[in-house]
Amino acid sequence: MSLILPPPRPTTAFPVLARGESVPGSLRGAVVAIGNFDGVHRGHKHVVAAARATADGRPVVVMTFEPHPRAYFQPDVPLFRLSDATAKARLLAGLGIDALAVLPFDRILAETSADAFETELLVDWLGAAEVIVGRDFHYGARRGGHVETLRQAGRAKGFGVVQVEALDSARGTISSSAIRQALAAGDMGEANGQLGHAWFVSATVIHGEKRGRTLGYPTANLRLDPACGLRHGIYAVKVGLAGRWLNGVASFGRRPTFDNGAPLLEVHVFDFSESLYDRELDIVFASYIRGEAKFDSLDALIAQMDQDSRDARMVLDRD
Repeated sequence: MSLILPPPRPTTAFPVLARGESVPGSLRGAVVAIGNFDGVHRGHKHVVAAARATADGRPVVVMTFEPHPRAYFQPDVPLFRLSDATAKARLLAGLGIDALAVLPFDRILAETSADAFETELLVDWLGAAEVIVGRDFHYGARRGGHVETLRQAGRAKGFGVVQVEALDSARGTISSSAIRQALAAGDMGEANGQLGHAWFVSATVIHGEKRGRTLGYPTANLRLDPACGLRHGIYAVKVGLAGRWLNGVASFGRRPTFDNGAPLLEVHVFDFSESLYDRELDIVFASYIRGEAKFDSLDALIAQMDQDSRDARMVLDRD
């Protein structure tokens, strides 16, 4: 499968509606797709595509929540986010929608009744003409609202409701949970296939121990969210920098040969000599090459890095 790169970073400000702010007249009467959209996977894209197909010239607004509701209800349980708020907005904007409505998932929203959600947010705030939701959609305090209550509200309050069925992959229903499991196994083919684009992270390059340059492999070091559940190991990657896509090889893990420290993403960009310190990169994960390993000597490590680079180049040349 060819690698599908993420959409470019927006060059102009994308409309983001915040709760309590007035909605421009041009966006009222919109078709509103609602969901968490973590990862913006193929199932999420299916929901947004249904909203666009329903729109018939009307604006399309995606309503989503930040932070992820699970982070509110289980603050002490680490959550492996497939896309942070910025990446999620970028992916959704790339689907051709007209605006994002981002609701802070806090105590106020958690205690908002289903009726108030319908009236205050969908009708009074957005003036929704149609509402598009996925399978197992719930809303309102204690998940009191569901698709049937939403349909009843729509008939009474003047908006239509469309429920979109889930999509399946060869291994079952496409879901954020299934993608997290694939990433934890290093199964980039399955993860990227379910996403409908290559999984990526964005982070700023930090200063490290500078060991890579002494080994002939200078690296850009990036600190990821501590909850990142990606399997530790070596990956073929694409590196996005200022509108360019470069090829490289990356290690994500604890560096057992050296310090066995906190997980770090170390990226070597092929045939590249510019300084990357303090620059933000997009790292697209094309393929898992091997697991993290401890080496008895630097010569053995360098020989393996040479092989990893050859393997990564071969993978990326195919894409």
